[in-house]
Amino acid sequence: MHDRPLAKTAAGLLSVGVLLAGCATGDAEPAAAPTTSTNGTSADSEEHEGHEHHGGHGDHGGHEHHDHAPDGGPPPAGITEAAAATYPVGTEVLLRADHMPGMDGVTGTVVGAFDTTAYSVSYTPTTGGSPVEDHKWVVQEELRDAGPDRLPAGAEVVLDATHMSGMQGATATIDSSTDETTYMVDFEADGMAMVNHKWVVESEMEPAA
Repeated sequence: MHDRPLAKTAAGLLSVGVLLAGCATGDAEPAAAPTTSTNGTSADSEEHEGHEHHGGHGDHGGHEHHDHAPDGGPPPAGITEAAAATYPVGTEVLLRADHMPGMDGVTGTVVGAFDTTAYSVSYTPTTGGSPVEDHKWVVQEELRDAGPDRLPAGAEVVLDATHMSGMQGATATIDSSTDETTYMVDFEADGMAMVNHKWVVESEMEPAA
């Protein structure tokens, strides 16, 4: 006789528990999906990769205009040695050129003196990167199929020089030129020994003290 009320009470409590569980489940919100860009990568990943890319590009651009080879190698074929150079081979000179950091004001030794035309040129390296402007110097014998005559400013030429990476084979525009005696020199700048550095023209040199 007393078992039936207890059974009804237990059944009622079970029904309330099920109802409350159902309400709790209905109120829960699904977890937010990660944001993706149109190429399928996450936005956070894309932003991080972008910062890395710009940093690397900046590092490269900071030194690409000064990567002269430590050994400039022999003079180009066909160039004429100067018969009466102001600074003969073996002469110590004071350099007044700023072709690369630490060069201006250092003492150098002349290792070659030549009668030629030296050109300042602007070009984009074949290896990519930023354009190089007003590069000093490239001589007549380092211009592909240029012939013997001095070329005017604005002329377009192809470089056959290897002073810097990406230079050989690059198309360049002549900015200016000079027929001063042109020299190869040995010197040390910023702790780096430069051998057969090409080129320094006579107005960029002074007698060593």
